[in-house]
Amino acid sequence: MESLHIVCPQCFKTSRVPTDKMEHEPKCGHCHAPLFTGAVVEVGYDGFKKQVFRNHIPVVIDFWASWCGPCKMMAPAFGQAAKTLEPQVRFVKLSTESEPILAKQWNIRSIPTMVIVRDGKEIARQSGALAADDIISWIRASI
Repeated sequence: MESLHIVCPQCFKTSRVPTDKMEHEPKCGHCHAPLFTGAVVEVGYDGFKKQVFRNHIPVVIDFWASWCGPCKMMAPAFGQAAKTLEPQVRFVKLSTESEPILAKQWNIRSIPTMVIVRDGKEIARQSGALAADDIISWIRASI
């Protein structure tokens, strides 16, 4: 039986989840929290690295800042996309103010910028605020 490595949104430990159990509310093998809650995971440096490089599912990263009006406008739409597309995709949010080194490493030049990563490699990028339906369509077309 094939399994996927899924990073817990709470403790950031990696759990193996059989692919046929992905839709059945899997729990973390370490802290027993749900692995999928339909919520965006806010991350710092360590959480970002674990979510992006250890998950076997695509990860959509929202690079944002608290002072950015379009970022604030898009936040509910990004959250709605998470509710719609989990558990096939993990949604994380990284503040470019708190983590400027990561923003520079990922060549973030404007915000909001969303990046889709699979197996630690960027597969798509979108700058500018989008509505929930547009975010969902862009992700589905990209993965």
